[in-house]
Amino acid sequence: MAITTNAITNSFKEDLLQGSQTFVAAGGDTFKLALYTSAATIGADTTSYVVGIGGQVPDSGEYAAGGGALVTALVSVNGATAFVDFDDLSFTGVTLTARGALIYNDTEAGDPSVCVLDFGGDKTATAGTFTIQFPNANDTQAIIRIA
Repeated sequence: MAITTNAITNSFKEDLLQGSQTFVAAGGDTFKLALYTSAATIGADTTSYVVGIGGQVPDSGEYAAGGGALVTALVSVNGATAFVDFDDLSFTGVTLTARGALIYNDTEAGDPSVCVLDFGGDKTATAGTFTIQFPNANDTQAIIRIA
């Protein structure tokens, strides 16, 4: 079992072409980020968030199954690359270990996946704050980029 490298999911690519997911800052869909341990098997073929799927980080402090809502900070294009950025997301009062995450659309039926994040190793917080810090919002670093 493993979390594959960072990947925009295949089903999300199809959803984009069908116009079923929207990152508009006001009035768009609600996207969430759920945390996973190294026991999870998620990757580009993951189609949706499923409650109870193996390897989810258990509830602790502010973190609960399903994760936290993301705030879309920016949708932009630079040259031939479109990208989206989110505000950083923090969970306080937690004791947890996470290897990666799944961003998914909490608005659409079936909670369709968007992308898988591999943290490159276990990240831990003990009775503290666990923060997902998104990279710079640009055409070479943003977490979701389409070229």
